[in-house]
Amino acid sequence: MRWPRRPRPRSLRSRLVLTAGLLATSAVVLCQIAGLTVLRTWLTDQVDDRLTHFRPPADVQHDIATGGTLRPPGADNALPSDYRVFFYGQDGHLLRAFLGTGDSPGPRLPEKAADLHLTTGRPSTVESEDSSGSGWRVIDYTGADHMHTVVALPLDTVDGATTKLLWFSVVLGFAVAGGVVLLGDVAVRLGLRPLTRVERTAQRITEGALELNVPVTDPDTEVGRLSLALNTMLDRLRTALHRTENSEQQLRRFMADAGHELRTPLTAIQGFAELLLDEPHMSDLRRHEAHTLINHNAERMSRLVDDLFLLAKLGDAPLPHREPVDLLSLAADAIATTAIRHPRRGIALEPLTTQPGGHERDLDIVETAGDPHQLAQVLGNLLSNACTHTPDGTRVRVRVGAARTGEHDLGTDRPDRTSTGPPPEPGTAVCVIEVADSGPGLGRDEAVRVFDRFYRAEPSGRHPRAGSGLGLAIAAAIAESHDGRLELDTRPGEGCVFRLLLPHPTTARKEGADDTCPDGTCPGPPVTAPPAAPPSSR
Repeated sequence: MRWPRRPRPRSLRSRLVLTAGLLATSAVVLCQIAGLTVLRTWLTDQVDDRLTHFRPPADVQHDIATGGTLRPPGADNALPSDYRVFFYGQDGHLLRAFLGTGDSPGPRLPEKAADLHLTTGRPSTVESEDSSGSGWRVIDYTGADHMHTVVALPLDTVDGATTKLLWFSVVLGFAVAGGVVLLGDVAVRLGLRPLTRVERTAQRITEGALELNVPVTDPDTEVGRLSLALNTMLDRLRTALHRTENSEQQLRRFMADAGHELRTPLTAIQGFAELLLDEPHMSDLRRHEAHTLINHNAERMSRLVDDLFLLAKLGDAPLPHREPVDLLSLAADAIATTAIRHPRRGIALEPLTTQPGGHERDLDIVETAGDPHQLAQVLGNLLSNACTHTPDGTRVRVRVGAARTGEHDLGTDRPDRTSTGPPPEPGTAVCVIEVADSGPGLGRDEAVRVFDRFYRAEPSGRHPRAGSGLGLAIAAAIAESHDGRLELDTRPGEGCVFRLLLPHPTTARKEGADDTCPDGTCPGPPVTAPPAAPPSSR
């Protein structure tokens, strides 16, 4: 047995037009039925009123009671043509004589008065004798000697009026239904025109025109609100696609840069290994030199792989543990380590200065929460970067202290500043480490890419490119994992200032300060000192 297929759903326009047509037609039909009912009831009441106010002449009943016959109608007993008056004699049988004129069949009345089943004085409806014409409205009056007088009026006028009105209602109903379908189709088309534009635009978007937006005609309508929601969704999708494309491009660039960086030490290792295999009888000095170069390139490749692994670990895993870290001691250790590798550099440790000419204070302990090994790596990378990319004899200053963001542009975004991560709220207490140099600085195009992976600025002076370009990227990743950020202020010829901002363990609140901070400042106020050199930016 094959089940019948379900009808395909109609379009929204067809369903709206069909629904409107059915509702309008139903409303017209109901109104016409109500009108027909009221009209027929009113006309029937008019007939009943005529029946109840009519009485046959008294002498007619007297003649029937005395002689059982009717006098010929004269001027005093003539009846209107639409009335019919029937009489039942004393024996209860219907008399053949009746009052009234007209050739139409009269009402169907029983032969005996006992079979009338009429309520005295109350009109009722009976059928016509031939059952084809209109019915009759009759009323029964009981007279002397148990005689019954039945007065009847035809309902042909009532039936004619209601029939004409019925046909008029049918024609009007079809006309209304057709008009509603035609005019409703036009009205629905006009009303759905914004939705049609949305549909066409969505179709073009699915075909690849992702830059389009859905037109918004009136934001106060349902279609307008739908268009706004679709535009918001499209903006988010475009943003997500743009981010995906950028991520793919960055991944391709990262893989290409990583392959390029690994190719050089791998090529050197392969070349020297082949040299050792091809010349087994080379001198010990050359053999030692080849082994040394192989070891050097292997170490270089190992450091590069370790840096890549650290970057991946910092991007995917949260900070493993946090503990109190003394940034002043950390900076002193980093300076000592860098001084061993760069003995001719003058690296000074100073208190933080938030404004030129400010009151100088002694160095004080500044603590934050974090991983001391990772923070030490950040300082090491910043100091190594300053010593590597500046000429010999350039002074490097390391400043440590606590401050509030927003004071003298500290921890804010501005056109000549490059930073990682969003700026903290103004007035937030932070721990700060600055590494400033008075070297050649960086241009704007170089500064905006300085935290990118594998990016190395153009060599200045006699200093060639050094490193793999991952040091500042690692430092930025570590700063973000500690809920902080790195800032770079730089201009060509004015040096660079790398600034590490970390959350202060006792962040101050401007309102509701407790008794230990009556002036609204946090414990351990910022340590400030005048700058040892003009502010530098890279």
